[in-house]
Amino acid sequence: MINFLGLCVQNLIEAIKYILNRNTKFSSVVAQAAMISYDSLSISLIIVFISSAVITLQVSKQFLMSGAESYVGGFIAVALVREIAPGFAALAIGARAGTAICAEVANMQVTEQVDALKSLKVSPVGYYFAPRILAAAVTVPMVVLLAEFVGIVGGMVVAYFAIGLHPNRFFNTVWLMLNTRDIYISLFKAFVFGVLITLVCATQGYKTFGGAKDVGVATTKSAIKSTVYLLLADFLINIIFYL
Repeated sequence: MINFLGLCVQNLIEAIKYILNRNTKFSSVVAQAAMISYDSLSISLIIVFISSAVITLQVSKQFLMSGAESYVGGFIAVALVREIAPGFAALAIGARAGTAICAEVANMQVTEQVDALKSLKVSPVGYYFAPRILAAAVTVPMVVLLAEFVGIVGGMVVAYFAIGLHPNRFFNTVWLMLNTRDIYISLFKAFVFGVLITLVCATQGYKTFGGAKDVGVATTKSAIKSTVYLLLADFLINIIFYL
């Protein structure tokens, strides 16, 4: 695990150098942004919406019994922005786009396309990693921001039908309890998660050798490793900003 993390750091540094040297094509970044975030947008929003609805359904009646039903909106908003939306959206993107990145890069490795790039004196890490990392870093926070909005609206709808909580009372506590700092931290989380997903999955694909079977194994490993690193990063960010 430590060796793999070191390899990820090396690849990240090389990708950043490639970006700073302006070797990355804008068209490649746009194509990767569509594949990573746009194609994962629907599943991310659905997962966050359902998660918000379930949590609202679970807590709304408990809040009603204690006479604090007005605070359902603030509770759901804080939970969504701080943890649920960034985490669940990133997991959805990792499951869909991260594994696809790993399979694509691994296939290029086993079919010797990487060696062809090296023979042309082109950095394979920069060529493959840079557009994907840049696209994820820019677009994953956008997906998370949309997921937060959809999740809060979902919570409002469920609270209205579950306990008859008026939308005005719901949003009053949202504005009361939610800070702009929480939104900034959630976007920072999304930025880190996007970079981690693409970096870990691309690195796992890049170190793949063999044949089609090894591509499948690498794809499975990338899903596991990206999830573990994502949760570790989430834990560390929470310690830094909320401890």
